[in-house]
Amino acid sequence: MRSVLITLALAATLAAGGAAWSRPDPAPRTITQQDQRDMAVTIYNGNLGLVKDIREVTLESGAGPIQFVDVAAQIDPTTVHLKSLTDPAGLKILEQNYEYDLLGSQKLMEKYVGRKVRLYQGNGSYLEATLLSVNGPIYEINDQIHMGHAGNVVLPSLPDNLVLKPTLVWLLRNQNSAPQRIEASYLTGGITWKADYVMVLGAADDRADLSGWVTIDNKSGATYRDASLKLVAGDIHRAADRREVRRAMEGLASARPAPPSHEFTSEGFFEYHLYTLDGRTTIKDNQTKQLSLMAADGVPVVKELVYYGARDYYRTQYGTPIGNQKVSVLLEVANTQANNLGLPLPKGKVRVYKADRTGSQQFIGEDWIDHTPKDERVKIKMGEAFDVVGERVQKDWKKIGWNLYEVEWEILLRNHKKEDVTVTVIEPMPGDWEVLRSTHPHEKMEAHTLRYRVPIAKESTAKLTYRVRLRF
Repeated sequence: MRSVLITLALAATLAAGGAAWSRPDPAPRTITQQDQRDMAVTIYNGNLGLVKDIREVTLESGAGPIQFVDVAAQIDPTTVHLKSLTDPAGLKILEQNYEYDLLGSQKLMEKYVGRKVRLYQGNGSYLEATLLSVNGPIYEINDQIHMGHAGNVVLPSLPDNLVLKPTLVWLLRNQNSAPQRIEASYLTGGITWKADYVMVLGAADDRADLSGWVTIDNKSGATYRDASLKLVAGDIHRAADRREVRRAMEGLASARPAPPSHEFTSEGFFEYHLYTLDGRTTIKDNQTKQLSLMAADGVPVVKELVYYGARDYYRTQYGTPIGNQKVSVLLEVANTQANNLGLPLPKGKVRVYKADRTGSQQFIGEDWIDHTPKDERVKIKMGEAFDVVGERVQKDWKKIGWNLYEVEWEILLRNHKKEDVTVTVIEPMPGDWEVLRSTHPHEKMEAHTLRYRVPIAKESTAKLTYRVRLRF
């Protein structure tokens, strides 16, 4: 009797153990964008974004998997971080995976290489085949090899290791079965921002209205709905250890925005500038979005005509006339509060317009500007002057000793405009140099640069002549 009881108990134990062993893994809890409660995005100049996605979910107590879907397709999985905002101590991460083997016809076929498939022949009939290769494709049908075959391929089921969209998968141990908010943060590529400026020049070329726009280009593979938005202007170094970069960027994105007015506010942070949108916005995938950055009216502008020389001129005795050499046109703006500006300007392209006699705005030039702090100057090259030209003639070249030369230049500046102008002449000076004589006052800008400011009356010509001694 005792042996019978032991046998029955052992059988019951084995049956229970076998049942426990064969029990399938629990289906993962899927957390979608419908569970999203908050979204914050920080975008950097170098094709990089930091995403902080907060979702609300109820998890069973114990260990189990969760799927976090609707994330960026260009996510950097090494930067992913998950935490519970409601119960940080009660939620532990045991394992983290990033599933990116996305469903597609080619991928689906590859998963069935070496397996049975069916080819639909029409009229409800199917042909059994073994897929040998997707290149062709190649089938084995009735012990014969077929290089392609008529009929649509019908597969029995969807493989487990293919996902419909990029998915983060965690194995978690949870203590609290009440609803809680969890935050997933990660870096992603495919999202950029840049600044674009529009300058409308006044009739006298001495005042302008300046507006700035932020252009966001999102190709990261995700939509960021009703997100708080921050932009970082500056040249951030990407270290080899991306986790350290992620921590630094999370610090940049930690400040909370003020009540919404849908404008950007600027603040200095470390050696960069952080621009926060006063409000929220939705950035759709494969969307280019523009947001207003700044606007200033009546900004003082200085127009400058510049005639540049070249260092090569001083190294030869065979100086030949250079006819109708171009005179460059530049606009200079001081980024100060007195000029209705005085805010950090992120690098971007400035497009300049001016009204013609009919009042219609015409495009007159564009240029790039770099990151410009307040109280610095911005120079915008507009192009080359049409009615102001220059001509250079080498009047003398003489070697007066070992490695010692004297050169004399004559520069003719012709003004065909119906108004007086001033042309700035910039002359590069190689070696050790000294101006021996000159028809106009000169200024030593720096060690190897000479500058003249030459006034020219309307519809007339001005002649600048100078002689310089050079030692190479």
